[in-house]
Amino acid sequence: MTRLVVFDSGVGGLSVAIEIRAQLPAAEIVYVADDAGFPYGEWEDGALTERVVGVIGGLVAAHRPDAVVIACHTASTLVLPPLRERFAIPFVGTVPAIKPAAERTKSGIVGVLGTYGTIRRDYTRGLIESFAQQCHVRLVGSGNLAPLAEAHMRGEAVDDAAILAEIAPAFVEIDGRRTDVVVLACTHYPFLLPIFERVAPWPVGWIDPAPAIARRVAAVVGDTAAGEGGGNGRALLTSGRAWPQALAARLRAIGLQPSSAVGHAAS
Repeated sequence: MTRLVVFDSGVGGLSVAIEIRAQLPAAEIVYVADDAGFPYGEWEDGALTERVVGVIGGLVAAHRPDAVVIACHTASTLVLPPLRERFAIPFVGTVPAIKPAAERTKSGIVGVLGTYGTIRRDYTRGLIESFAQQCHVRLVGSGNLAPLAEAHMRGEAVDDAAILAEIAPAFVEIDGRRTDVVVLACTHYPFLLPIFERVAPWPVGWIDPAPAIARRVAAVVGDTAAGEGGGNGRALLTSGRAWPQALAARLRAIGLQPSSAVGHAAS
């Protein structure tokens, strides 16, 4: 059976795990949320690299996966090269979907919502240089949306005005043209999409990276996990804490058993 480790700073990567489960129903998924390090967006680059590489090293040793999915833009834009240098297994990352946004926009104005870490990365700027030079790309960093998404997924109420304040800068008008595509450059954000759609200043196309990531994972591991179903898995928190009840229900719905085992072997 194909075994995949799906890793994120929190529970946002479940948006990717859901798509992987849909495309690879026979895969065994070990979902790991680094809640002990959450949020990643304001970490210093060197410290974050050291942490993620260390945690992934523990996960690879403990679970011996066929591939690892870094379901986190902030980490992926930083740590994929050192991970690939250190480990022989495939790594599938998550990077801002700027290329498809540039291909889809009709107005030429694209918004990108991400953490501060993702927005400030040279990697993100390089994607714009490579694929969106003809567009006006408005990069919008937020330190609040990922925690709001975590709260929403725990069943807590989140304030529409607070959400609008975070996404509003992505909506711009230039010479009568308006933002018509917004990239969700954080895997937490798709869980807030119904709220985004409700409070947005005007309708736009939203790009959720999860389906494309799942297709890439399927291409990497081949057909071995694309059977009739039966794939199992579990979900771990690096802190070793128990999963909140609302999140535990979400996990079971996609075949992941919540576990209180510590999710990594690195300090």
